[in-house]
Amino acid sequence: MSSIFDIDNPDLIKVGLAVVCGGLLGLERQYKNKTAGFRTIILICLGSAIFTMVAQHAGQVANINIVTGVGFIGAGVIFKDNIAVSGLTTAAVIWISAAIGMADGAGNYMLALVSTVVTLMVLLLFNLLERYIDKVHRDKLFVIVFTNSDYKHLDVIHQIIVQRQLKWRTVQITKKDGCLQTAILVTGHRQNISQLDQVLLQMPEVKSF
Repeated sequence: MSSIFDIDNPDLIKVGLAVVCGGLLGLERQYKNKTAGFRTIILICLGSAIFTMVAQHAGQVANINIVTGVGFIGAGVIFKDNIAVSGLTTAAVIWISAAIGMADGAGNYMLALVSTVVTLMVLLLFNLLERYIDKVHRDKLFVIVFTNSDYKHLDVIHQIIVQRQLKWRTVQITKKDGCLQTAILVTGHRQNISQLDQVLLQMPEVKSF
């Protein structure tokens, strides 16, 4: 069976809807200055729709190829450093935009539209919930370098942390160039952690953090 087919009105609707759905998701990513922004998400959604349309007209299945290709794109926006991993949400948006494009390309317009709205709700409304949770329960890794190797400094730091109703866990303690260095993971309210920052800035025995 030939893979060449004439473009009709339903195909144009699918293309247009893919651009709209991808554009809505892309605007949210662009507004937050993410790696994959407005144009990228539109092209992913549109490309998935077109691949699905071509496969349907040719009597083939393109789902696996789309998922594999999108997986490579998603992996490219994930970055990992020594402390955290970033880009996971953008990779997930790429993944879901491809799924929406496939639903649109298959003619499931309502599924594509509902999925777009639900995804936007998750990205926008749940972001407010994440901010609240981050405000009342925040993790921060402090790497503190003292002016000398006196271990009494650690007890002082621990007392200051407890006084501000924060939880802590020592990750690492080392000595470098005659100076004691420690990595402490602190958990608690963001405001209390900010107060800890100010206290450390004023401590003469703290060389840097």
